[in-house]
Amino acid sequence: EIEPVGSSGRPTASPQCHPRGRLLQSYQGRLQEGQQQEPGQTGSYRLGLRRALFGKRKQLSDYALVCGMFGIIIMVVETELSRAFYSKESTYSYTLKSLISVSTAFLLGLILMYHAREIQLFMVDNGADDWRIAMTLERILFIALELVVCAIHPIPGQYVFSWTARLAFNYTSSPSDDDFDIILSVPMFLRLYLIGRVMLLHSKLFTDASSRSIGALNKINFNTRFVMKTLMTICPGTVLLVFSVSCWIIAAWIVRICERYHDTQEVTSTFLGAMWLVSITFLSIGYGDMVPHTYCGKGVCLLTGIMGAGCTALVVAVVARKSELTRAEKHVHNFMMDTQLLKKIKNTAANVLQETWLIYKNTKLVKKIDHATVRHHQRKFLQAIHQLRRVKMEQRKLTDQANTVADVAKTQNMMYDLVSELQHRSSELDRRVVVLEEKLDSLLLDMQSLPVVLSQEITKLHKDFLDDLAGRVHFLSSSYSAECCSAPAKQLCPEFTPIDTTYS
Repeated sequence: EIEPVGSSGRPTASPQCHPRGRLLQSYQGRLQEGQQQEPGQTGSYRLGLRRALFGKRKQLSDYALVCGMFGIIIMVVETELSRAFYSKESTYSYTLKSLISVSTAFLLGLILMYHAREIQLFMVDNGADDWRIAMTLERILFIALELVVCAIHPIPGQYVFSWTARLAFNYTSSPSDDDFDIILSVPMFLRLYLIGRVMLLHSKLFTDASSRSIGALNKINFNTRFVMKTLMTICPGTVLLVFSVSCWIIAAWIVRICERYHDTQEVTSTFLGAMWLVSITFLSIGYGDMVPHTYCGKGVCLLTGIMGAGCTALVVAVVARKSELTRAEKHVHNFMMDTQLLKKIKNTAANVLQETWLIYKNTKLVKKIDHATVRHHQRKFLQAIHQLRRVKMEQRKLTDQANTVADVAKTQNMMYDLVSELQHRSSELDRRVVVLEEKLDSLLLDMQSLPVVLSQEITKLHKDFLDDLAGRVHFLSSSYSAECCSAPAKQLCPEFTPIDTTYS
């Protein structure tokens, strides 16, 4: 169901009985209440709402695929039964076409709900308050195109139109009244695009948070193309087989429907004949034993040939990739070839030396020279030289072939390790230079403070020296005064006159 839009422009969840619907409604209510709370709580509510919207979108995509496939199956059954058992005016035809119309209506509603969830996800991711911000011109055109494609289906009732085709071999006109349901039934196979959407939403690469985080860091867009590339890498044979067989069956049925009103000989109007025509066209063989008469059948054969050429190229690419040697196998092969070439080089070098000695022996160490024998050994000597050159050339080619992308990657890793080691040494050298600068700064400060310290020490030593000298002079003067006092002054020194001396 489509969610109503509130007065503020924000989609509000309708009451649902499903637990996921109640969870979605609860998260939406918490988000509206959390707008006036702290930013961290609002972010947690948005994450919860985003998770619920992801699950709801996946569920809607599954339902849409079921409705689309149901409509296609009922369309095929109704077309085959109306051709063989009853007419378009019968009650059975009306009933089956009514089922197709009902399934189409459900499909359109599910598609609208799916895009409503897409818009809600856009609002949650970008913090938008108005859903109209997400309605860009590209999105509107895409939704309209999807609705138009899914809305095409055969209408209940019988509607005919005149269709004149030119037969292939006798080139005569073949007018007939064809059912209008052909034009409305064939485009229903376009609903199969829903398979790609379901594969994307159910892929582990898309649902896993770690994979999406790594993809976001590497700027990878997780879409259907990326999922198909991944499947082609993991299981290319299965993907090509399923795609080829599906296209083969669908194209054969469309050719049969287009040709059944103009094929009087019942060649291409039978399903097996149509499958043969499509297969030889798909494989680009074209025997010419049967050809389509209508432009509808010719167009289908043209598209089949284009898809066949593409699938053939993919098969060749897959087979070529599977037939290549792995990295370990290449290394083993190169090692074995190198060993064999080394043995050949040794053998040819030994042959050169052997023929050289035989030529010298038959020309210098014999009394009579046998020119036929000498020419024979000279001929073998030249052959050995040419063989040695050829083996060395093969060795050079093998060396060049060994320099593959793997070896380049190995060399790159070695260079990376070397650069990392150089960076580590450079950082260690920078650290030592910083420590040395700190020590030089401390030494410079000590040198600058040295004159002050020296002056203080010299002043202290000078003061101590003067104090010591003053003490000694005072001691000597005291001793001399004591001696002078014990004897008469005139007796000791008649000319002596005491002098008062003060010391500072």
